[in-house]
Amino acid sequence: MKVILRNNVATLGDAGEVVAVKNGYANNFLIPQGMAIRATEGTLKALETEKKQQTKKIELQRKHAREHAQTIEQMSLKVYAKAGDSGKLFGTVTSADIADALKAQGIDIDRRKITIEAPIKSLGKYEADAKIFQDITVKVHFEVEAEGSEA
Repeated sequence: MKVILRNNVATLGDAGEVVAVKNGYANNFLIPQGMAIRATEGTLKALETEKKQQTKKIELQRKHAREHAQTIEQMSLKVYAKAGDSGKLFGTVTSADIADALKAQGIDIDRRKITIEAPIKSLGKYEADAKIFQDITVKVHFEVEAEGSEA
């Protein structure tokens, strides 16, 4: 029997795939558990239209991500942190600080998608990588300044 997987099944495949399984496995396990549906002519057509819609949606999201990437690359951020007289920070600048600075500029990126090469413990100019979409990563340029020098 051919079924369309609704969820990822480790031994069979990913969601949306059409796979052939034994009748008993489909009728007694996959279909009652909601992990699959029977692959009829109507469900296959529905699957195709759903895949087309999903592809269009992903392309639209990718387009928006590229636009965000261009604005982020042109942007110069300032991150403020407490620092001593010698320019050494009390603590470090983290990806959460960079995410907050981006949010203040109107761009919302999750802190877990921002990676910093090495811990930032002194004032100066730095850059970090931000993963905006599946395959789109952008360099975020920012400057760490002492907290008292805000303008």
